[in-house]
Amino acid sequence: MKEKAYKLLSLQEGISNSEAKSYIDRGLVYVGNSKVMIARGEISPKTVFIVQKVEKVRPIFENDDLIVVDKPAFINSDEIERQFKGAKLLHRLDRETSGVLMLVKNEEFRLKAIEAFKKDEVYKEYVAWVDGIVSESFIIDQPLITEKTGNKAYTKVSKKGKPAITEVTPLIVSGKKTKIQLVIHHGRTHQIRAHLKYAQFPVVGDESYGGRQSKRVMLHARKVILMGRTFEAQEPKVFDHFGN
Repeated sequence: MKEKAYKLLSLQEGISNSEAKSYIDRGLVYVGNSKVMIARGEISPKTVFIVQKVEKVRPIFENDDLIVVDKPAFINSDEIERQFKGAKLLHRLDRETSGVLMLVKNEEFRLKAIEAFKKDEVYKEYVAWVDGIVSESFIIDQPLITEKTGNKAYTKVSKKGKPAITEVTPLIVSGKKTKIQLVIHHGRTHQIRAHLKYAQFPVVGDESYGGRQSKRVMLHARKVILMGRTFEAQEPKVFDHFGN
């Protein structure tokens, strides 16, 4: 007889069914090297799960206007907002994307910051591991359109889309993977993921956009410069050793 994955995980880890579902939905649960994708999927009762730990949110900067944190992978931006009462997200990072995340503490500053984003006056730098060999720098200047189905968003290149520019610079080539630096303009939903799929260099771990399976989406928001202030989040250790 088989058992539902979340129920088996609940028993193995001594947690509630809802917590077990949440772990699976976040992409934290593995059997061997394979991620458990469906919480209600049926699985052998002899299965042994591996549960990946979530790092803690690390504060980077705070003043009367702004809170900046280093967001770990596998946490939704909204969850972080709830941890800081009275602060609102200025922007978002996808669940499995780590790095610089900013929250604002007053409306006056929020409006100024939003205007800076609209005018493309905010420097946004990411680092990623991608499938394929990127041998030289290039720019992806392709409009993007986002379609939403239920709670899921999917972005693709389309003439009907909004302007979006991504600058790509290779850093390290290892085997058939490349570590790259990305600087984005406009900042559309899933911009980097959609642009890199279009360029045929999908982000490792980003299966929704054609990337190979990995323990996480290998995308990290490394640096943001907003209104004269620079905020940096150190790359997770997995980024340093991933190519070895």
